[in-house]
Amino acid sequence: MNFDDTPQEAAFRAEAKAWIAANAPKQYEDELRKASLGRVALKGANILEVAKAWQKKKADAGWACLHWPKEYGGRGASPIERVIWQQEEGPFGRLSSMFIIGHGMCGPTMMAFAGEEQKRKYLPPLASGEKIWCQLFSEPAGGSDVAGLRTRAEKHGDEWVINGQKIWTSGAHYSDYGILLTRTDPTVPKHKGLTMFFLDMKSPGVEVRPIKQASGASDFNEVYFTDVRIPDAQRLGNVNDGWNVSLTTLMNERMSIGAGVATGFPELFDYCSSLMLEDGPAIENRAVRSKLANWAVKASGLKYTSMRAISALSKGERPGPENSIGKLVAGSMIQDVATYALDLQGAAGALNGIEDAEVAGKFQAMLLRAPGTRVEGGTDEIMRNIIAERVLGLPGDIRVDKDVPFNKIPTKGRAS
Repeated sequence: MNFDDTPQEAAFRAEAKAWIAANAPKQYEDELRKASLGRVALKGANILEVAKAWQKKKADAGWACLHWPKEYGGRGASPIERVIWQQEEGPFGRLSSMFIIGHGMCGPTMMAFAGEEQKRKYLPPLASGEKIWCQLFSEPAGGSDVAGLRTRAEKHGDEWVINGQKIWTSGAHYSDYGILLTRTDPTVPKHKGLTMFFLDMKSPGVEVRPIKQASGASDFNEVYFTDVRIPDAQRLGNVNDGWNVSLTTLMNERMSIGAGVATGFPELFDYCSSLMLEDGPAIENRAVRSKLANWAVKASGLKYTSMRAISALSKGERPGPENSIGKLVAGSMIQDVATYALDLQGAAGALNGIEDAEVAGKFQAMLLRAPGTRVEGGTDEIMRNIIAERVLGLPGDIRVDKDVPFNKIPTKGRAS
């Protein structure tokens, strides 16, 4: 692995650093640095408006969606230049959280399957942050098993009529558009009867209901479709080929999540460096140091595993399973780190408010958000299966419903 910038990459890094220094919203820098997984908020400002303004400024200067083609709102940059930008953007990159799904998942899917006219119409406003997109996949009966979804799409002339429900849809309450996976043929095996569309989230018949989380936030939503009409022109890919289309979305989702997932270790180390226990500084306590050492090794392993992917990108190669490994390891690690931090806080760990809790409730927010990280983009179990089957070459799971027509799959227990 070579971690040094080439002369071209060094020049790009210097240009990016200079532009960010001159244009970033510095008035929010301190708050963004203090933000944590599960808690990104600004006092006295609407974070969505601030994020949109920063994204628009980047787009106008050619710094939005760097790896996208220029005609679709990007810069035509290399994958490694995209990584360099993310490194240099630092805390201001947290303003991009509401665009991750659109830029990292919906955009690539549109680029691969939408018509040229549609790409030129919809992708530039997506890149600039003027329009926000969401991903409508998971359902009450189809989460990790996406192919088990039941939302129906029936053809009526040149339109499709959609009825059904989606759940855990991130950002649906502020999204303008979404990509939607539906079942169009229940008489074939579950993976073969799916079709993908994109739609306006303000279409008649679309109802968004935010879900109240344990943290008090409402980042996820239920979305109901009642006789929603979508033109056939907004179909992505062929009819009943939605599973292949969705794989593009899912692979990009895991790359987006796995490449940028937090571990919580830097925050815990800083906290222990200033924390006083009954017998002295926490950083000098042998039990604390043992825990920190174990997590330091994990964090270092994740860092260099990620750098393997970066090194591959810099050579124009396709990364291997690094991002899947990163998501699997970091997801459980941040949960363990946050739990230990609250143990160190003692009774004070029960407080959750920004004003009341220690370090502004950073670890409380991490703990409440961590399970979502372990579920989104594929649960830990799904990631283990992927690594086992595709990396280690182990036999696949037994899937008794794989070749059975969807409408023949039992939905109840055995008849007595």
